[in-house]
Amino acid sequence: MDLAPDRLYPGPVAVFDSLKTLFLEQNFLSDVISSITRIVASFVIAVLIALPLGLLMGSFARVDGVLNPLLGAWRYLPAPAFIPLLLMWLGTGNSQKITLLLMGVVFFLVIMLADVTRQTPKVLIETAKTLGGGRRIILWTVLFRHSLPGYVDTCRQMLAVSWTYLVIAEIVAATDGIGAMMMRAKRFVHVDDIMAGIVTIGVLGLLFDVLFRLIYRKCFPYLGRSHS
Repeated sequence: MDLAPDRLYPGPVAVFDSLKTLFLEQNFLSDVISSITRIVASFVIAVLIALPLGLLMGSFARVDGVLNPLLGAWRYLPAPAFIPLLLMWLGTGNSQKITLLLMGVVFFLVIMLADVTRQTPKVLIETAKTLGGGRRIILWTVLFRHSLPGYVDTCRQMLAVSWTYLVIAEIVAATDGIGAMMMRAKRFVHVDDIMAGIVTIGVLGLLFDVLFRLIYRKCFPYLGRSHS
């Protein structure tokens, strides 16, 4: 009796061959591009929402007192639980998938960016006040600029979380994307294709992480590599 049939437990060579077949014969590149587009679009929207909120929450205790309990509670609600509602409200197109990816990271991102903002040394703020800096100048010149390296590093970490939601976003009523390919492979028990999709997501996530590290080192060389 074969306890580990090759069909269910393909080896590295079979997975590599599957990757070649997917890219060369099954137009897998278009699926990869669709998934990258959804990740990038959802994460850009998340940053546009989270950055100003995180800056304000980390700077003003009153804003933090109002928003932190609300956003903190939302963090504990699993994004996949909203799939039925998103399907009814937004349909089966890209809007539903991008919204699910957005919900998976935005609440965590706001709280983490606020924590980064709070790490600004008080002496910098007091010095700016002494020199006559107003609230707006302190926000932009002191708090935002001091926190910017931390913002970039936090976004790098949260982008990894966004990739973990990709398959969940693409397994429901999807016609393209890496997750959709993996669901098609499941119907025909093509485990090698499923593993090829997992490898592809891992490689893409690693490439995006490397890209963020390069951006960090290019923009903030004075901080050294140990901070990235």
